Amino acid sequence: MAPKVASAKQARQIEAAADQHGLSYARMMQNAGAAACQLLLARVAVAESTRVLFLIGKGNNGGDGLVMARQLAQSSEAAIHLLLIEARSADDEVFRAATAAGLPWTVAADSESDPALRELAGKADVIVDALLGIGGRPPLRARLKTILTSIRNATRQTNPYVLAIDCPSGIDCDSGEIDNAALSANATISFIAAKPGLLTFPAAAAVGELVVSQIGIADELDEWQRVSVTLMDAPLARSLLPARPLDGHKGTFGKAMVVAGCANYIGAAALAGEAAYRSGAGLVTVATTRQLIDNIASSLREPTWLPLASVDGCIAHEAAQTVLVNARAYQSLLVGCGLGLHASTQAFVRSLLDADLPPLLLDADALNSLSQLRDWWERLPANTIITPHIGEMARLTGRSTAEIAADRWSFARRYAKQWQVVVLLKGAHTLIAAPDGQTSVIPVKTDALGTAGTGDVLAGLISGLRAQGLAAFDSARLGAYIHALAGTIAAQAVGSSRSVIATDVLTALGSAFAATEVG
Repeated sequence: MAPKVASAKQARQIEAAADQHGLSYARMMQNAGAAACQLLLARVAVAESTRVLFLIGKGNNGGDGLVMARQLAQSSEAAIHLLLIEARSADDEVFRAATAAGLPWTVAADSESDPALRELAGKADVIVDALLGIGGRPPLRARLKTILTSIRNATRQTNPYVLAIDCPSGIDCDSGEIDNAALSANATISFIAAKPGLLTFPAAAAVGELVVSQIGIADELDEWQRVSVTLMDAPLARSLLPARPLDGHKGTFGKAMVVAGCANYIGAAALAGEAAYRSGAGLVTVATTRQLIDNIASSLREPTWLPLASVDGCIAHEAAQTVLVNARAYQSLLVGCGLGLHASTQAFVRSLLDADLPPLLLDADALNSLSQLRDWWERLPANTIITPHIGEMARLTGRSTAEIAADRWSFARRYAKQWQVVVLLKGAHTLIAAPDGQTSVIPVKTDALGTAGTGDVLAGLISGLRAQGLAAFDSARLGAYIHALAGTIAAQAVGSSRSVIATDVLTALGSAFAATEVG
């Protein structure tokens, strides 16, 4: 089963239920320590000279760290030292096991200038943050803030590998708030489920690679089943890929129509149209103005073309009938990429509403046109997908961008239910919410996608997947996953995320699908 995303409260409820059903807290702690140890050994070449400093809190998170430290000592020749924030009781079972294994330990002093602390941190090759876990909330208490600040200062030049246990200390695992003294992790291993704060900025910037370990929790557990948010990963994405029978033909793989473009945004139609093809769709028709067809047809040879009436270089209102008549033969319809906001074009978009349409995806300027209509959602076909960024979501809801940015999860889920559409809320850690409450989040965050045209690629990709028979929610979350993965692949290919352009992402789609297919 795919990893899930659960609040701190939900995670505790799942733990309690698992304990009642025979998976004890002690066993979960052993499983957590083992999973963290395995992750570290997979990411860092631990040798005899590798110095690993464990920051051990007083609670269960510290217990996870102690178990990990003992298992690391058994599995490697690393030089391990335990830095205890507070002394642990002599009858603490996991502490007793760690000391019995010969692991040296020190209780941290209160002073930021503590020479022992600075020396331990400054010489560490690896730091394991097992201080607070999901129980931490900013602002940090003064003493802990002092200790973390001292560690940050001592490691400024050495840059050790930092592994956070369950949650980097100093962030709110539910809201994504962060204390400025928090250590930025290279990787975070989150137990039972990922926590929403790990996928919410600003805290998400301190998480590094996010790995989830279910630590033995059974999928059948009722409390687990009630969690409706999934974290997209390669196995889940692979399970959603449309079938590709060897005897398939263009009819087998679906037909997508892309209504896009105007004189000012010529590339949008080309990017969306090619992305729909790169998704595996059997046939793609780009419906746009004659001027745009003349401009891009020579460089984009695969689509068929549907010329539309135009005014001032934009699609005209009277083109709606042409689209409505022809769209009946297609399995998906994308409207919006690069349409512009000419009054006649907005009237064109409105004329498509209340009609008998194939599965519909609305993006960009189609959404901006909708935002001017009262109760626009009541006029959409069932299972429509909308793909707003935060600014477009603000216009659709009448709320501010600041409000939405501060609570993206709630806005995506609330309005997917209210509007009865699939909402794909774009941004770092894109969210996809269905009307029935199902939600998926994309674990990828990359600035490579922060450039014009990548949204057109995403819309075309999803529309192509929809044409191949995927349900609205599945096509949206699979498309978002492949798109994000393509962004990271494109950054590697060109050498820097800052140099990625939308065409690079388009080119990388094949590699992203290949990586997903093989796991």
